[in-house]
Amino acid sequence: MAGAELRAALEERLGALAIRTEVVEHPEVFTVEEMMPHIQHLKGAHSKNLFLKDKKKKGYWLVTVLHDRQVNLNDLAKQLGVGSGNLRFADETAMLEKLKVGQGCATPLALFCDDGDVKFVLDSAFLEGGHERVYFHPMTNAATMGLSPEDFLTFVKKTGHDPIILNFDKN
Repeated sequence: MAGAELRAALEERLGALAIRTEVVEHPEVFTVEEMMPHIQHLKGAHSKNLFLKDKKKKGYWLVTVLHDRQVNLNDLAKQLGVGSGNLRFADETAMLEKLKVGQGCATPLALFCDDGDVKFVLDSAFLEGGHERVYFHPMTNAATMGLSPEDFLTFVKKTGHDPIILNFDKN
């Protein structure tokens, strides 16, 4: 499936769950720094997404944090029980295989494409920050989609993923 087809499949799935979204189209962006000028006017929690692999167990992790967070992979590995130094960025080929999106497009909204191989880690600030909306790429890095935190959690759980919710303020 191409990006437009994947986005349509995502929108269809969200619609079937009666989840209302707000979408802002913008030029393709590959980093949070490139994205923010296009979406900083949107009130809510903006995301940074890291697609990682566990070098020992060969497992995959999608980690979603607030856009301005710095993530120490060694500390995160310890918190997740995979051992310090064992988390690495996964290559684009693995991300395309597991989530059907390429570099610059990592998003928890792609979890509907995963067959259960990817563990999902969510920054607790998305749920506890009193945000009206949380924002992610909708299978393309040329748009940003907002939905309520409650709807987002419903969507993730309907993909068969039980998010690991971590407090990144402690890191």
